[in-house]
Amino acid sequence: MAVVPFGGGTSVVGGVECDGSGYRGVVSLDTRSLDEVVEVDPVSRSARIQAGATGPRLQEQLDEHGLQLRHYPQSYEFSTIGGWLATHAGGHFATVYTHIDDFVESVRMVTPSGVVETRRLPRSGAGPDPNAFLLGSEGAFGVFTEAWMRVQPRPEYRAKATVAFDDFGDGVGATREIAQARLYPANCRLLDRNEAVLNQVASTNLLVLGFESTDSPVDERLRRGVEIAEEHGGEVRETTVGDDDEEHGGAEGDWRNSFFEAPYLFNGLVSIGVLVDTFETSVTWEGFDALHDDVRSEVVGTAEDLCGGGFLSCRFTHVYEDGPAPYYTILAPADVGNELEGWREIKKVASDVLDRHGAATTHHHAIGRLHRDAYEKETPDEFRDALRAAKDVFDPDGIMNPGALLSREG
Repeated sequence: MAVVPFGGGTSVVGGVECDGSGYRGVVSLDTRSLDEVVEVDPVSRSARIQAGATGPRLQEQLDEHGLQLRHYPQSYEFSTIGGWLATHAGGHFATVYTHIDDFVESVRMVTPSGVVETRRLPRSGAGPDPNAFLLGSEGAFGVFTEAWMRVQPRPEYRAKATVAFDDFGDGVGATREIAQARLYPANCRLLDRNEAVLNQVASTNLLVLGFESTDSPVDERLRRGVEIAEEHGGEVRETTVGDDDEEHGGAEGDWRNSFFEAPYLFNGLVSIGVLVDTFETSVTWEGFDALHDDVRSEVVGTAEDLCGGGFLSCRFTHVYEDGPAPYYTILAPADVGNELEGWREIKKVASDVLDRHGAATTHHHAIGRLHRDAYEKETPDEFRDALRAAKDVFDPDGIMNPGALLSREG
């Protein structure tokens, strides 16, 4: 029997879709009854949390201790911490704490060969990191049952601003300099004009910039971030500095609300005959312009050829000193009856462009089955051989989520 760990079922890459061929059946292993915060260590600011807890369920329990995880993927309402661990889920922070991995002290995974539990440590220099080896395994090794996670009090100090740019390239330059200045904003989302219009937050290129701290004011960091943006031609639209009880007001609040409502909007668009897809990646700053140009020309060109038109938007979800994580949304009029064929062709073109430019197969959507072939192009052959050897140790009969992350052949 094949076994597919199931948390919230929010995967957009076929992570929980097992066809079961070659098996007597498929068991969907629902983890959502494992939803407790089992233990809290307030001195170390960490908590032992069961893997089936959804974002709201997790926060409800941490609130009793005056703590938060502050990891907010777009699927926050329905997805689980086990799913976040299994997929390198990206979250709230645009810098430093960009993925769930950055909050992990230790994990516990049940595999067909037994229980694997890593030691709870701040950091270790002892060889390859066992946590890193298990995180992102997408149910192919076993099922996460709990983890010790780093938590924090609610930030008391916030400062935020929105800055408009007539030219998207100027916004890219400003964002790069802010990232490389090591100001470490919690929020540093650059939206191109199409993305801002699509989410009904502006009609121009927009940088949403925010800082937060549990300890001290962050207005000086915001001041410098805004100064950098203005040096690149940005125009400040609004600024809020200080201890802000209204966490999500203004354009930042509009963007946040739109961010969480987007999946519902896309479902509605599909129902009225609009082909919708998203894809994301990461690339060096030096390589971004060429990648972006080719994505716009080739992906939109393919949509125009297949569907008669195409609309592409871009935003930076996360930024690093050496590069951004651009996230693209493509809309096109669907060819009724051939929706899947059109989507597959557009998806293939997008994946080919990313591969040609040496960009990441995915920054935070995971591999699943949809990105498996592209992942094989991104990773060295020897590494995948080692990954298969590890799967043979954890899962000798190959029953765990077959076809996700690794192909079932070879």
